[in-house]
Amino acid sequence: MGYVEDLRAIIGHRPIILVGSVVMILDEEGRILLQERTSPEGVWGLPGGLMELGESTEQVAKREAFEETGLEIEDLQLLNVYSGEDQFSRAPNGDEFYVVTTAYFTSHFSGDYVFDPEETVQVKFFEFHDLPEKMIGSHRMMIEDYIQKTPDAS
Repeated sequence: MGYVEDLRAIIGHRPIILVGSVVMILDEEGRILLQERTSPEGVWGLPGGLMELGESTEQVAKREAFEETGLEIEDLQLLNVYSGEDQFSRAPNGDEFYVVTTAYFTSHFSGDYVFDPEETVQVKFFEFHDLPEKMIGSHRMMIEDYIQKTPDAS
């Protein structure tokens, strides 16, 4: 079991604070890589996930990007850290949590697309003006922040 599962076995569904990272992987054409997730079905988002004990936020971003896309990423640039009341979620099983998410971006990546079909349906690069309709809301907000802070992104 992982850290979060171990913690949940002790505290049940009560609210907890979780730390995670996401990464915006940009190709040479300035498009952004998104992952279609198996759960929730048909929803797209940024590669990312939750921190395990002893990891830095950069290590989380690199590990999750590799696990979810098969790509190795380097030269992470900090976009922002998202936290607060609006970062509250309730999982379908009743688990409640607040997430502190560190968002990064990079255009330095290598490798082949390989991913776990239990977690990922597909990965695909999108133009910023043509993002999928069904996206994780906080990830869309992070992408909008990136566009505002990076004039070349739009």
